[in-house]
Amino acid sequence: MSCSPGVRTAMVAFLTACLTSPAWSGELAGITLPNQTTIDDSTLVLNGMGLREATWLKIKVYVAGLYLEAESADAGAILHAELPKRLVFVFLRPVGRTRMLKEWDECFKANAQDDFAALQERLATLHAWMPDTVRTGDEMMLTYLPGKGVVVEIRGETRGTIPGADFARVLFGIWLGARPPNQTLKTGLLGRQ
Repeated sequence: MSCSPGVRTAMVAFLTACLTSPAWSGELAGITLPNQTTIDDSTLVLNGMGLREATWLKIKVYVAGLYLEAESADAGAILHAELPKRLVFVFLRPVGRTRMLKEWDECFKANAQDDFAALQERLATLHAWMPDTVRTGDEMMLTYLPGKGVVVEIRGETRGTIPGADFARVLFGIWLGARPPNQTLKTGLLGRQ
């Protein structure tokens, strides 16, 4: 059985479109994140996206996306894996530095527990890199690179690297640990929504 020239042309056009179209992406609250990202020689996939909502009014603050080498819904395994991982935040509203750090610190301390004193100086470095205000549309990335530490990027600018797998575990634990800013955010990052 043969196809007419018109059908063949349509099939070729369809296959070409499929092969040249960009990778799938994730979308949440009007924010789109690419399905994959490359870090050094590693390709990471979008594991999930979550929405940070604040107060009982459920004010939308930011969308976060978690990138891993392989998809996982196991928060403990993600936190302890010595593999590259990235959290991307896109802010949906302006947030003052003091308020943002206060909320993150509460979760950081809860996750650090007895190790907090050993991590406090590195946490202060992270604080120093935060802007006075993050604006609507600002992007922030926290990327863990084994053997190097957490690379902090804000508005496309690399602020520096904070060393230590111990620091990375507690920092990523803010969103994946026992006390995330809100449970639906963690659930989304783990790809369970």
